[in-house]
Amino acid sequence: MGAQEYDSQLLESVSVRRRRIRDAFLFGSERARRSLDERMGKVFAGIVIAAVLCAGCVGWSFISERLIGKSPYGPSVQQPTTSPSVSPSTR
Repeated sequence: MGAQEYDSQLLESVSVRRRRIRDAFLFGSERARRSLDERMGKVFAGIVIAAVLCAGCVGWSFISERLIGKSPYGPSVQQPTTSPSVSPSTR
């Protein structure tokens, strides 16, 4: 076994030991509940990310329609134009 392998094994075991001590300190005898809490946190984070993405899409659509004047899903929005009619007698 090389020195680097021994060092990496030692660092990994220290990391695992620290995580176990931290979990024991934080959760105590309720370590079985921890997995449920972690899953609920991930579900909540997923919902938040989905909401942010939806809000971003709605905002982008609103801004692009306002600034560009085009709908990304259909024909261009026609702006009403009023041009003065020039009669031949006023020339």
